[in-house]
Amino acid sequence: MTVSLPPDFVLVHGPEPLPPALKRPVIAIGNFDGVHRGHQAVFAAARTMAAEAGGPALALTFEPHPRTFFNPATAPFRLTPAAEKLRRIAESGLQGAIVLDFDAALAAMEAEDFVREVLVGRYGVAGVAVGFDFHFGRQRAGSPAFLKEAGERHGFAVTVVEPMRDENDAISSTAVRRALASGQVGHAAHMLGRPFAVTAEVIHGDKRGRTIGFPTANLALPQDLELAFGIYAVRAMTPAGRFDGVANYGRRPTFDNGRALLEVHLFDFSGDLYGQSIEVEFHAYIRPELKFDGIDALVAQIRADAQQAREVLERDPIRLPRNPLGESPSYSK
Repeated sequence: MTVSLPPDFVLVHGPEPLPPALKRPVIAIGNFDGVHRGHQAVFAAARTMAAEAGGPALALTFEPHPRTFFNPATAPFRLTPAAEKLRRIAESGLQGAIVLDFDAALAAMEAEDFVREVLVGRYGVAGVAVGFDFHFGRQRAGSPAFLKEAGERHGFAVTVVEPMRDENDAISSTAVRRALASGQVGHAAHMLGRPFAVTAEVIHGDKRGRTIGFPTANLALPQDLELAFGIYAVRAMTPAGRFDGVANYGRRPTFDNGRALLEVHLFDFSGDLYGQSIEVEFHAYIRPELKFDGIDALVAQIRADAQQAREVLERDPIRLPRNPLGESPSYSK
């Protein structure tokens, strides 16, 4: 997935130096997967510190996610793949982002060396903002308390942002994943500050949907996606515009019980979306995926699901931003 970033948003990779306009920055540091409300609070703290210091506010993040580096087989699925994460960071009011390669050298770097060589030596920070649970350096030895003490020694300010809460959960990427895995997309949206969304290319399917009056756009999502199988009320941004719809995420037990797919039926739309990318927001979980005895029972249930999705979305004021992903309309029938 590729995204367009604002022309004034500066992206710095690896050991590249900061451009002169970004000298003496305040840097928000974190993995920022999901760019949820807790992360936004860290960005806000960095912006406030930067305004007081008279300099820019940047994000510093890592790719791949450290847990992917250390344990690729058990790493959590990404709420926001790298490009999507940068797009969300760019929308947060920061002037730029630094992306450090999380490799063996960075994993082995002592916390003090990271402060001295990277934060102070390479970037000349005026300040740093982190979340309450941020750790860095070899064996995660660098805690927020360590960072505060290091800031006093090296002459930069440090703000540690306390946890935000939503319902009974402290907002975190883990809590968002847990909500999605149980179908609680509304709770996930509250923590993210927006509905959870995926972006993928529309692929050819078995075309059963059009034979029963419900053509679908089929999307193959990462197989590590921890989203509950079932029926959802969704909104989609397509190259032809925004559309409400109903979607099934699962293995289609009535037919083949195959690879998990997202099948999206868009209301009041006709066209061809094959090969185009669409963004799908999940607004409500309607029911779990079920196996039906025959086509007639399945079609009746789809009609009921579609009606329920329409009613849910009519009450839901949240809309996708007006940023079409392409130029020509497309839709899989």
